[in-house]
This record gives sequence, structure tokens and C-alpha cells, in this order.
Amino acid sequence: MTIPRLSVLAFALAAALAGPSQAAAEAPVAKRAITHEDVWLMKRVGAPTVSPDGKWAVFSVTDPAYDSKEQWSDLWIKSLNDDSAPRRLTFSKGGEGAVNWSPDSRQLVFTAKREGDDVSQIYRIDIAGGGEAQRLTTLTLGARTPRFSPDGKQLLFVSDVFPGAAGEEDNKRIAKERKDRKYNVRAYESFPPRYFDKWLDDKKVRLFVMDAAVGALPRDVLAGTRLAQLPGFGGGQGDDGQSLDAIWSEDGKTIVFSASTNRDEAARASGYTQIFALPAAGGEVQQLTQDRHSYKALKFSRDGKTLFALTEEEAPGKVYDVTRLASLAWPVTNPAPKILTASLDRSISRFALPDGTNRIVFSYEHAGLEQLHSIKYDGSDLRAENSPATGAIGSFNAGGKAVVGVWESAINPPEVYSFNGTPKRLTSFNVERAAAIDWQAPEHFWFKASDGRMIHNMLIKPANFDPAKKYPLFSVIHGGAANMWRDQFVLRWNYHLLAKPGYVVLLTDYKGSTGYGEEFARAIQGDPLKGPAEELNEAVDEAVKKYSYIDGSKLAAGGASYGGHLANWLQATTTRYKAIVSHAGEMDLIMQWGTSDSIYGREVNSGGPVWENLPVWRDQSPVMQGGNHAKGTGFTTPILISVGELDYRVPANNALMNFATQQRLNVPSKLLVFPEENHWILKGENSRYFYNEVHGWLAKYLN
Repeated sequence: MTIPRLSVLAFALAAALAGPSQAAAEAPVAKRAITHEDVWLMKRVGAPTVSPDGKWAVFSVTDPAYDSKEQWSDLWIKSLNDDSAPRRLTFSKGGEGAVNWSPDSRQLVFTAKREGDDVSQIYRIDIAGGGEAQRLTTLTLGARTPRFSPDGKQLLFVSDVFPGAAGEEDNKRIAKERKDRKYNVRAYESFPPRYFDKWLDDKKVRLFVMDAAVGALPRDVLAGTRLAQLPGFGGGQGDDGQSLDAIWSEDGKTIVFSASTNRDEAARASGYTQIFALPAAGGEVQQLTQDRHSYKALKFSRDGKTLFALTEEEAPGKVYDVTRLASLAWPVTNPAPKILTASLDRSISRFALPDGTNRIVFSYEHAGLEQLHSIKYDGSDLRAENSPATGAIGSFNAGGKAVVGVWESAINPPEVYSFNGTPKRLTSFNVERAAAIDWQAPEHFWFKASDGRMIHNMLIKPANFDPAKKYPLFSVIHGGAANMWRDQFVLRWNYHLLAKPGYVVLLTDYKGSTGYGEEFARAIQGDPLKGPAEELNEAVDEAVKKYSYIDGSKLAAGGASYGGHLANWLQATTTRYKAIVSHAGEMDLIMQWGTSDSIYGREVNSGGPVWENLPVWRDQSPVMQGGNHAKGTGFTTPILISVGELDYRVPANNALMNFATQQRLNVPSKLLVFPEENHWILKGENSRYFYNEVHGWLAKYLN
């Protein structure tokens, strides 16, 4: 089907949406090039949570600092009924998360790790009456994602238990025994042993219910159920443990949640999550869906008659599935959900259910943007909603009739916006600082690649840009590959900070990227590096041909994660670039398969396991192209290699092999190892150092 296009009205809103930063651009105010301090110290505005009556929005704001001990993160509240300024609701360094409103819009619960807490606990604050937040849980293994029951009298939340523990006293005893034991070892009988930057443990995820009162005793509602005893039972893995996406039915009698039953098959099969239900008072679990799809983001309609979810097919032998909206009539009698966006070849990022409309508001990625759309509950009348003409809506939430979210662009750091009718900016935490910077919005262009695909690109120009001058080109490659370059303010690879020394930055969505449909994202299956790299090279050629201010004799390329994989491939297969930057990039497909925290998807992408000697495992491993050095067709370009020592997604052995290869072939190379970083560089001073090293490397070989 045709993708709904942004309305003419939305384009007309662009100037208004830019707010004071746009107005400031018209004033004769001297502007300056962006600095690392600008990037790092912009306030970080979190996703808002709207009160059920639609009158308030609560969101987090982080005040960053280069010294993490000086960084603060607090909750702020903004009235949606007037233009009064937002006010700070909490005052603590630790920060708060998982905010949830009481049904009467008078109280909030959230998770936090405050003084005296070894792990995050649930706190409640009285918005209407005022006062300090009260701690509601004191669990040994903490608590996360609390949700008020529809009558406001109970809380549903996620926590963990140790194997064999019958209750909190057992958890406390086992925790002490483990702390006091004289040996130190990790033992595993299922995959994976580690995730992202953490070694996993043997704790089991559970759902708990408790009265919403100080001193109330939590009750494990999954204890003793057959589901919880399955070896493959579990939830999605996150930084703070496994998650079970759980909600209350509108009458408060049932808990509905999504969970996996095949986590123990992670090394040999795709994981999937089904929808389950159990009585809130206790009892046996009922499985509501009977397929091998995955379901998440569960929500009930206000009348309680429809259950909505996001779903992915988990198609056998495929590397990517479009995320679609689905619905089930409640109570569920037919386990087959209705797919509401079956004709939309885009992945739904998130959705909300504003009152009084019988419409689902949702967003999806497309060509660098993320904008709002809506559809009726029955799946008809798909249409675009008013959205900013540029940038990305990174999150949104509905309460009452209000839809509130965060919007940002490459030149407008995140702020909270209302999306009821004409989008309206509600906060201005970063507006003044952004207005002082000399930066331009990305320029978009498309071209047709030799494989017939239309490829979308964004071009970033440096400060003090002069079209009469010539600029080196830096092709920056996104990770994923299931990802997309977005018109947004980026912390780790900030487009304008990379461009600052006088480079034009090229951002290309090669095949494998999201935002262009299922086939486009699946097109890297069996061709993980060669095909995408060819499109990246063609994008560089197109940019040089299209823009006279680009110096085609001074080209560089770099990226992180999958972008680092592709950077390594370019360095191994072409000499067109004068410098390469590779962060967290794989060097050998077989080694990456055996050491990463995810392996089965790599088999699917390569056509089978490594021992079947399929060509892709060798033919598209950068290190196996070492013979290109003697031919003068690769492994000659100077390369800057960086890695976090705690990276378990693309483990550091890839960077070590890369550096060894370069040194063996006498290629100019430099290795940066960050002992305290994971897949990303997240500490302020490390980030500053990284950008300086990138700029220094490019300057050395481009200028």
C-alpha cells in the first residue's frame, strides 16, 4: 500500500515547532560551532507519562555531568491545562523510573534506588496532597515496573526469586549465603551466559501483587504455577533483569502478561513471547495465544472489551519481521489475533489509546523521520496525524484525551510536546543552548543503487558552511543492521560534532535498515556485509557527484557495532578511503558467532551453523580478506579501532584480532580499549577523548 504522507498542515507547522531556536536563527546573533560540552551537557528529557484524567504529564530530566557523581536525574511535572512552567517533583541524584499514575490521578508510583536501598524499590508520592515519597517495598531482589490496579488499591510489579526460594525470607537467606561463600564462580546450563555488558545469573523472574500501602506484603502470583516451572519460562532481557510485560484487566480481576516459554532454546531457535492470563487472586495460568509469534506492549481499551498488542511473526528462517498492531476481543475466545496493520509495510514503534476517539495513535520510522499516524480499532481508516515536518517523535503516551511525547531533531535536542491537534512544545530545557549553535538541519536525498533499491541518505554540513569551498566527506555507518539513521539529536555519534572540524557527514540507510519495509530489512540475509558495503560506496559516489562542495579525493568512513562490521569490511576490500574508524566492529563471523550473547540469528543470516562450511562464514569475514593487502585492493587504509572491554555483544576479541591483522600487515593503526565501557561509550570524559581521537585520526589522513 502507499505509505500515508505527511499532511500539508504539518509542513506548515515546521517553523512554529522549531520554537525559540528557529526564531533565534532570524535574529542577528553570532553563533558558534558545536562543542562536546554542548552534546554532553544538554539536558536529557525522558518519556512523559500522562495522568488518566489528561491533566498532567510527568517525565524525567537528567542534568548530565562529566563526573557521574555530580549528575542528577529527577521527575518533573507539567500541567496540560495551562502554559505554566514545569516544576521539579523529586530531588535525588539516583533517578526514578517506571512511573505509573493511580486511576484517580492523585498519586504516582515509581522505582528508585535511594539511601538505604541496595537495589531499586517501589516508592509512592502523593501529587495532590504533597509530601515526601514513601518506600512501599523492601525486597531483597528489588522491584520494577509497578502498575496500579484499576481501583487504585493494589500494585502489580515484577521482581525475582532465587531457585528454590519459597518466599522473601528464603531470598534473604540465599542472598546472604552467596555473599558469605568463600568461592567465586559462575555456572551455566543454558544459553546465553551473558547479555550486553553483564554476566547473567540464575534468578527467576516473577509477578507480584501487593496492597498499595506502606508495610503491605507482596505475593508471588506465579508461585507454584506450571508455567513458571517450565525450563524455558522467562521474559525479555534488559539491563535490570528480565521483564514481563504485565497489565491489569479493566475490571481488576485478571492479570494479563506476555512471556517466553522457549528461553532455553536461545542457542538453536528464535525466541517468542505469548500472551497469558491468570486470576489476580491466584490460580493457574491460561495461555491466550497459540502461535509462535511474539507479543508485547499490551494495552486494554477503556471499555475493557479489546486487548491490543504489538506483534512480530518470528517467521522461520528470516532475519527480520515487521512489528504490527494486533487486537483480541476480551475475554479471549479466539486465540488468533486480528492484525490491524497488515497492509502497512512498516514496523510500529509504539502506540497509545486516547479516550473518546476509538482510534489507535501510533508511530513508525520512515526515511529518517518518525511521525504519528492513527487507525480505527477495527483496522480501518489509516491516516497521518499532525506531526512535526522534521525530526522524530521518540516516545509518547496517552492519558484521557491527551497525547504527549518527546520530539527532537538533529538541531533541536529533546523536549516534551503535546500532540493533540497542532503539536505544541511544552518545555524548553535545551532551547536556549541549541539556539546558540551554528548548525543546519540534515539535507535528505535518494538515489537508485545498482541493485535496483532506492537508498535514502542524509547530509550534515559543518559550522560556517560555505558552498563555494571543498570539504572532505565522512561516511558514518549506522549499527543494527535493523536500524535507521534518524533526524535526531545523537549523543554517541553526534552528526554535527563529527562534522565540526570541517567535514560533510554522509548518513546512508543501506539495505538491512528499517524504515523501508520488510523486504528491504531482510535483504542482507546471506549477504551481511558485501551488499550493504557496495551501497555505501555508491552513496559516496552519488554524494560526490551531486554536491560540488564535496572533495572526492578526501573520503573517510566509520561506524559502530554493525556499522563497525561494515567499516572493517570497507577497510578490507577497498582503498578509496583515506581513513577508517571502527568501534565495536566484528572481524570474523565465526568468532563473533561463538563469543557474542546472540548466536542463532547469525546462523539464520549466514544460512546455517558454522560447521556446515557455508561460503558466507569465510567469504564475508573481514579478516579472511587479508590477501587483498598484497593485491593493493584492501587492508591498506589507516584504521582507528576502539572497543569497550565490557562489550559482550561484540566482544573485545574482535578488536584485538583487527589490530593484530593491521600490525601483521604493517597498516597504520591504533587500538583504543575502554576498560569501563560496554558496547557504547557512556562516560563523559571517555566520550570527549573518543571524539578527540576520531577528529585527530581524520585530520591526520584527510588534511
